[in-house]
Amino acid sequence: MRNMSETPFDAVLCDFDGVLRVWEPDGMAALDRRAGLAEGTLASAAFRPELLDAAVTGRISDERWRRSVAEDLAPVCGSAERARDLVGGWAALTGRVDTVVLELLTAIRSRVPVVLVSNATTRLEADLSALGLADAFDAVVNTARTGVAKPDHRVFEVAAKAVGVEMRRCVFIDDTPGHVTAAQAAGLIGIHYRHAGQLRNALHRLDGPPQRDPACSA
Repeated sequence: MRNMSETPFDAVLCDFDGVLRVWEPDGMAALDRRAGLAEGTLASAAFRPELLDAAVTGRISDERWRRSVAEDLAPVCGSAERARDLVGGWAALTGRVDTVVLELLTAIRSRVPVVLVSNATTRLEADLSALGLADAFDAVVNTARTGVAKPDHRVFEVAAKAVGVEMRRCVFIDDTPGHVTAAQAAGLIGIHYRHAGQLRNALHRLDGPPQRDPACSA
């Protein structure tokens, strides 16, 4: 095992949804169809930018977010009860863990800290427990608890501080290009996640002499 000082980075900051947690692509659409609605109806209501931002910055709780979605959908569903049933089905979805990505992060964690950094709601901690990930990280940065969300550079500052390292010595992994760009602008090494094999190769290229590899920011 190498010492932390022998690696070109001192911590890995990793996104959750779209990287470690995978959602079935048809999950929400299937709920729409079951309720007799056009596909995309539930997602449009749930991810309305101003409502989602309030949820992932902790201005409203996960419960309040879902109640708001149900209230918005009541006219479309034909009744408040049918809207609550639809949102209840959505709330029951937890996604699945990409075991290959988890193995990669676990291997890295044997040498440097790994921090989960997620634009999440107040439900994140419960989801981590349900998925068996409660102890999978050295720290968890849930933006609903910090009050600021990616791509705000303060999120990266909080994550680096949580494990006592400098931001410029962190690798940041995310499937959203804008978040990666923001991390690079803040001085972090950025990896735009596409699939597990690409992530393995990017980390392998980094895990050599202590210098930045431009290919890993692609």
